[in-house]
Amino acid sequence: MKLAERAQQLQPSLTLAINAKARDLQRQGEDICSLSTGEPDFPTPSFIRRAAEKAMEAGHTRYGPAAGEPSLREAIANKLQQDNKLTYGPDEIMVGNGAKQALYTLFQVLLDPGDEVILPAPYWLSYPPMVHLAGGRCVTVPTRQDRNHQLSGTALAAAITPRTRLLVLNSPANPTGTVYPEQALAELARVLRQHPHVALVSDEIYEYILYEQSRHVSFGAVAPDLAERTFVVNGFSKSWAMTGWRLGYLAGPPSVLRKAAALQSQSTSNVCSFVQYGAL
Repeated sequence: MKLAERAQQLQPSLTLAINAKARDLQRQGEDICSLSTGEPDFPTPSFIRRAAEKAMEAGHTRYGPAAGEPSLREAIANKLQQDNKLTYGPDEIMVGNGAKQALYTLFQVLLDPGDEVILPAPYWLSYPPMVHLAGGRCVTVPTRQDRNHQLSGTALAAAITPRTRLLVLNSPANPTGTVYPEQALAELARVLRQHPHVALVSDEIYEYILYEQSRHVSFGAVAPDLAERTFVVNGFSKSWAMTGWRLGYLAGPPSVLRKAAALQSQSTSNVCSFVQYGAL
């Protein structure tokens, strides 16, 4: 059976492969510290588990809205306002099966073949395969240790071409742990203002995994004038130890979010209904 070209190029997630190897060694009695999947070392808090159980008992076991339960989307909008100083309405939020699916869906609805996506390196291993599956091309920009692995405005400007569609910014970053301060984000925003064809994806899944001297700042709070081309990706895996629950979300302009929800409706239909009440 002939495989599609994109399938022939596809490789399994290296992160999950490393994690599987670590678990196999642990089962054999080896003392392994796995730094692969970014998983908290404590279980999902009991009040979250109880909320999901109650939702099942209450009958929340049927199909739900493709974009997510309205009450959860409203709660996420409140969270973004309270914690991140970002103004989004529920219609500008989509709940996905993990932050990974939210990113995948966003790339699918934004990228055409040949579109370029700028990735500061080192980067999370799943970004390039997701970009390639959407027909895009990754442009990696190495970062320097003496700059704490933060992308500079000069390096960003040099990487932008007429085919550039997205900059993916991950802060706090996997795997370097760098946290972009406000002045570094403002520097990138100044460059993006000069290139209106470039949008930004702010991956904030590690928002609460911080050393005490660090403070997470969302790009959108620094550059609210770029809201029409800024997308926020976040979720519950890292902050609430809900990795196996598969719950993430995407926030951005409603015209794009409607298409993202339409794609989700044709792929997974919706996120598991009672799990969303645990997130709520």
